[in-house]
Parts: sequence; C-alpha cells; structure tokens
Amino acid sequence: MVKLGGHAFPLGLDAERLSGYMEVFKKIKEEGHRLVVVAGGGGVPRVYIDAARRLGANETLCDQIGIEGARLNARLLIAGLREDAYPNVPTNVQEIGAAFESGKIVVLGGLYPAQSTDAVAAMTSELIGASMLIKATDTDGIYTADPKRDSKAKKLDEISCPDLLRMSLREAAGAGEYELFDPVAIRIIDRSRIPTWFIDGRKPENIARVVGGERLGTLVRASKP
Repeated sequence: MVKLGGHAFPLGLDAERLSGYMEVFKKIKEEGHRLVVVAGGGGVPRVYIDAARRLGANETLCDQIGIEGARLNARLLIAGLREDAYPNVPTNVQEIGAAFESGKIVVLGGLYPAQSTDAVAAMTSELIGASMLIKATDTDGIYTADPKRDSKAKKLDEISCPDLLRMSLREAAGAGEYELFDPVAIRIIDRSRIPTWFIDGRKPENIARVVGGERLGTLVRASKP
C-alpha cells in the first residue's frame, strides 16, 4: 500500500515528475508485488475547499470536494499506468475488494466525508492484508516538531502508534488539513499491526527502496500486544 501525498499533485501539475511514480509502481508490480495506491488531494482541491469555506460551506461539503479532488488525481495516475492499472477508481469497500482481485494496480482517492486519504490508506491496508503501508510525503520522515517551522526539530527513526497519536491530535482536523497522520489511520494500523513507513516521496525511487527492504524515513510500530 502506498499513500502518495498531495505534494505530488501541486496546482501546476508536472507530468514528467508524475511519470517517475508510474515507472516505480510498474516496477513494483513487475517484481510480483500486489499494489494499491491512494492519491492525496494536493493543490487543486485545497483551493476549492478554501473558496467553499469563504462562501459559507460546512465541513462535510468541504470534505466532499476534497474526496472528488483526490479521485481526480487517482484518475490521472490510472491514465499514466495504462493497462497496468485497474481502470476505475473504487468508491467503497466492496469495489476495492473486487478491484484488488483483478491483480492490477488499484488506485483510490477519497471515500467518505470526515475521513482523510490517510484513513483510506490504512483501512484499505487492513482490508487487503497489506504487508506494509508507505506514506510518501514531502519530508524525509517524522520529526519531533514541524521541521518547516522549527529548526530544532529532530527526525525520528522509529515512533510508536500511541506516541504518533499524541502528536497528531495537536494538528488541525478540518477538511484538507491532515498534516501529520489522521488519528483514525493511526488506530487502524495499530490494531492491524501494519508496518508503516513515512518517507521522502519527492524522490519516487524511495518507494521502491523501501519495498526492497531498505530502512528509510521513520518506521511507525504498533503498540505492544
């Protein structure tokens, strides 16, 4: 399972950069792995969400806008993956299961209001029995504080789910505002004991390196049983 963060989908989409992810996903599939990718929202839905809020929309409607934006990004990935991808974007659990059975790369966006794409990735990982979840972000791991705002923030090699949950609860929880990791997602990976890696997704090859067994970024480990 790969959660491709919104950093891969800025307002000015870079097709050449996106093609780098396509090559990595195809390589992972060619090596015999079954792969599901969840596309984050990125720049476009955030612009729409911000405009909707200024127009008085509630958070549920803003969530729906974010879902549709992430699904649009998923369709973009499917277009680039061509015959290697399942042709449709699943919109519920039943469709995810059917798509996964096809053996092709399955690409998702959002599913339900009040649920981030992180939660979609965690839930789908549990559903398919994923061997690992990789969150490809615009930083090289999890830090003790936001490294973009605090120069003293330190990168963590490992963190437990309870500790990550405490950190995440300090973050904003509005539509399009899950900056670290959705608390719902953390609880799912904890109960399912899914090894989860936060890596620098700005370099697509890092995804393949983690799948190949390298230790990159930050490992999120489940609570002790």
